[in-house]
Amino acid sequence: MTRAIYPGSFDPFHFGHVDIARRASALFDELLVTVFDAPAKRLLFSTEERIEIAREALEGAQNISIVSYSGLTVKWAQQHGVRVIVRGIRNVDDLSFESRIDMANRQMAPQIDTCYLLCSPKYVYLSSTILKEVASLDGDVSHWVTPHTEQALRQRFAERKR
Repeated sequence: MTRAIYPGSFDPFHFGHVDIARRASALFDELLVTVFDAPAKRLLFSTEERIEIAREALEGAQNISIVSYSGLTVKWAQQHGVRVIVRGIRNVDDLSFESRIDMANRQMAPQIDTCYLLCSPKYVYLSSTILKEVASLDGDVSHWVTPHTEQALRQRFAERKR
């Protein structure tokens, strides 16, 4: 059985993430969407909220689980019997960045491979940063996220405006 992880901060989980997760789940026996609990960036949602948003977005997926993790991704993968790290690639900049991480991971855990999946063309420009910027300015994000996530974004930005 081949277990893979799809790690990220997922702040929040959007349709680009859904696309990669669903496609990866078709390639592996088990896919763990792993939500990093302490990235070196300012988060809009807590770890628990990001997990809930991802669960809702991936509802009905048969072989996908969503969990949080901390520490080095590759070390977590080793500890949990994971052989593949899935990464979504939007452009050459993503590939350059992700390949450097992959080389470092190979030094620490040569038995773990990285599987790069090119994002679907309709999501090539989408990032959580762009999504949050548009949502914060009351723009329409319904074509990028589930209704549940859109509501969570609206609520969070309304709270911040008070």
